[in-house]
Amino acid sequence: MKITKILIAAAVSILAVSCEGFIDVPPQGVIDDQLANSNPEAMVTSAYSMLGNCWYNYPFNLWPYGDLASDDCLKGGSGTTDTGYHDVEVWSTLTSTRGELDELWYRLYCAISRCNRAIISLNDYGVSELGEETAAIRMGEVKFLRGHFYFKLLTMFRQIPWITEDAVLNGTHESISNVEFTYQELFEKVIKDFEDAYNVLPETPADGGRTHKVAAAAYLAKCYLTLAWGDGYEATNGVGFINKAYMEKVVEYTEVVKSSRFGYMADFGDLFLPEYKNNVESIFAVQTSDYADDNTEFGRANWSNMLNGCWGMWSCGWDFHKPSQNLVNAFKTKDGLPMFNDYNNEIAYPVSGVASAQKYDPRLFHTVAMPSFPYKYEAQYTMTKDNSRNPSTYGYYSSLKDVPQRSKGETYNGSWQAFAMSDYVFRFADVMLMRAEALIELDRLSEARDIINDIRSRAAASVNKHIGYAAEFCEIAQYPATYFATKEQARECLQWERRLELAMENGRYFDLRRWGIASKTLNAFFQTEKDVTYEGQTYAQYYSDAYYTPGKNEFYPIPYNQLYYVPGLYTQNANY
Repeated sequence: MKITKILIAAAVSILAVSCEGFIDVPPQGVIDDQLANSNPEAMVTSAYSMLGNCWYNYPFNLWPYGDLASDDCLKGGSGTTDTGYHDVEVWSTLTSTRGELDELWYRLYCAISRCNRAIISLNDYGVSELGEETAAIRMGEVKFLRGHFYFKLLTMFRQIPWITEDAVLNGTHESISNVEFTYQELFEKVIKDFEDAYNVLPETPADGGRTHKVAAAAYLAKCYLTLAWGDGYEATNGVGFINKAYMEKVVEYTEVVKSSRFGYMADFGDLFLPEYKNNVESIFAVQTSDYADDNTEFGRANWSNMLNGCWGMWSCGWDFHKPSQNLVNAFKTKDGLPMFNDYNNEIAYPVSGVASAQKYDPRLFHTVAMPSFPYKYEAQYTMTKDNSRNPSTYGYYSSLKDVPQRSKGETYNGSWQAFAMSDYVFRFADVMLMRAEALIELDRLSEARDIINDIRSRAAASVNKHIGYAAEFCEIAQYPATYFATKEQARECLQWERRLELAMENGRYFDLRRWGIASKTLNAFFQTEKDVTYEGQTYAQYYSDAYYTPGKNEFYPIPYNQLYYVPGLYTQNANY
């Protein structure tokens, strides 16, 4: 009791003294705002670091929303309750309460916050600390990054709050509505950020990994292409709403890319091997590394795709992102050309060593891992049916583009594995197909055909180096002029080519939405895929409850938690 009284007295004495003269000790583990703001180079680096600061339940590459939501692939995993992404692939049960949507919204706005704070730092200290020229370039880089993150938000949620550096300075971000600006006006603001970047960035950055003028041109083309088809909802989107002035802008900005230092990789397969990062086709990519390369414990891995390793092939392959039978069928060819009308009439798949009259586009073997074939080109890791985690639900195929070769090992060996696979934001073929799309709508059909045939030529030349074991199954030919005799035919060829070239690269659903054909395509897909059978194993029967509702599902719902963060501030998207 006496000791207690002494301790209390001592504490009172300390408090009395401290009231007269506080000891000025900086808090530990907290960044001083003024100190950070006075270092603009570090603030720009902080904004860049957000490009890869994502996780499988908030992937910035949007693979669940661009691929699982489409006809290209199934969710995968242990079953329909494994993660919240089942609702995304069936659409009919999707609500605003999905935690993954809320996390993605929050993290993307964290990224925008870093961009806004970097802009403030550059405005206050950029010229004095970096010099006028470098400060202008850094400002362009940050504007590009902010545009990039806003483009993701617009792609997902349509009506979003536009929060800039002014809101940070004024503390008004909690009073900014998500309907203050229309969809068109929001896109114009994003375009302005990319234009600001385009006007000051060099064509070739001084440091690898930084953005540049050509990447800004690619993003400007993407923005205008999106707007050129309409407002995103099927009733007011599609061929009946084509804005030719915007299509001209697409041609203008893709010309910058076409005339740049970028071009096609010689072999399609090399595009998806980590040793070919930052290749001639990589206009802009989110950078990754292996721990062996950068001397860190985990490396700068791609944690967005950490679920997508093949079951039993990797120490922690969780078997998500599973190609659909519909996608495999889409690679069928007859006389080297796509089977547009009857590709899905019959289930077909190649089996190593078993002769077949059915031929396929070579890109199938670079995109889809199939039983009996080497996994990612390595015979010692030939895939079997045992490499599927739940075949009765998701079948036997696995994704190839988002993983390295098995012999190269995992970036982190533990309960979670990740891969040093960079994420393309834009690669050259993607941008050239955007250009071909615009050229078709501007009645420049032969120019579009030349682009598409160039891409098909590269596919034809991508057999011997990596997939010689599948040569007997491969056949691909150039489109004859007759296939581009009308705009309707040319459009079909273009849309098919985007699917085959960019399959499993996170964008198929957004293409379908842009073209105004999502409901027609997906609802037909649900009906056929639910009865698919591979060697006696029927799977994907959960699609019997799937349905895509136009006028509602074009965009994802505003997350429930965001709606009630400041009640009444945000308005939900239509019909959710």
